[in-house]
Amino acid sequence: MRGLEFPIVGTKVKGLTKTFDLADPKSRKPYFEAKAGDEIAAIRKYLKAGTFMAYFVGKKNSGKGTYSNMVAEIFGQDKVALVSVGDLVREVHAGWDQFVKSDEYRQLKASYRGFISFDEAVERLHGRSTASLLPTEFILALLKVRLAKYSGKAVFLDGLPRDMDQVSYSLFFRDLANLRSDPDMFILIDIPISVIDERIKYRVVCPKCKTSRNLKLLVTKDIEFDPKTEKFIMHCDNPECHRQVMLPKEGDDLGIGPIRERLEKDEEILKKVSGLHGMAKILLRNHVPAVQAKKYFDKYELTPEYVLTRKGDTGVVVKEKPWTIKDDNGVESNSLLAPAVVVTLVKQLADVLDL
Repeated sequence: MRGLEFPIVGTKVKGLTKTFDLADPKSRKPYFEAKAGDEIAAIRKYLKAGTFMAYFVGKKNSGKGTYSNMVAEIFGQDKVALVSVGDLVREVHAGWDQFVKSDEYRQLKASYRGFISFDEAVERLHGRSTASLLPTEFILALLKVRLAKYSGKAVFLDGLPRDMDQVSYSLFFRDLANLRSDPDMFILIDIPISVIDERIKYRVVCPKCKTSRNLKLLVTKDIEFDPKTEKFIMHCDNPECHRQVMLPKEGDDLGIGPIRERLEKDEEILKKVSGLHGMAKILLRNHVPAVQAKKYFDKYELTPEYVLTRKGDTGVVVKEKPWTIKDDNGVESNSLLAPAVVVTLVKQLADVLDL
């Protein structure tokens, strides 16, 4: 992030020489235990009776969904939930005919307080009023209703704050929504623009579990070549997805071009939140200066670049080489694989929860 530098939280464990395949879910389990076993045990104990709310703050495509899914991978879907404001609004909009018949709709209407009428807010939700955006008060009421479904779960919230005027709301959202009094915190993510650009251009997503991978930077073990399209096809490695073909999103080939303005806005919010007092913050670095990488991380935790070549009709040869990028301050850096970032999240989470 330009002008700010988060401290480096290393993952190296003295005496640990074993290597792990971080692209393999089966290998990630012993990896997490080896790197943060004490913290994981303490958090598991805490989650038996306690919960927390964590607000992800970072640029678009900074890995929030990936990190929260891996936290759920460690502690279980029954203990951890990710709530995306954007996904929630799209879900309600797409299923409005059924939503208006639900208890959630009645609770939303009863909970809403704002400077425009509830009906006008609904008009904006459906895009029939282009005068201004969906009001924050409507989004907060919608979140309050949805979060009631996750009683007993720790919640990672993605999408609040989204604008500068929502920063203060996020500080007191737990109290405004009359939610549980468990700890809440910000999770700030520092990721270079260059990393986001590469992630977008080569990203593929599983249509079933929504897990994101990358044909250049984060591959699964199940890749084949399609001679009809002359493209490489990656299959999801989640056993429950039964080899679903992972697909690119429309427009991803343009990289950060279409979202550059959004990224600049996200960085402003990130800087604003980083300067707040009175609320715990977890600081995540997606990258580390190349000259310090070996000191803090094991080689297999650094993002490699994968080069795919065709072998026979459908076979694929995958070769690996180091991947380096310049961060937003022009420093030659190595990007970290998501599991390594999650280890730093878990270590800091245990501290924030005072475990």
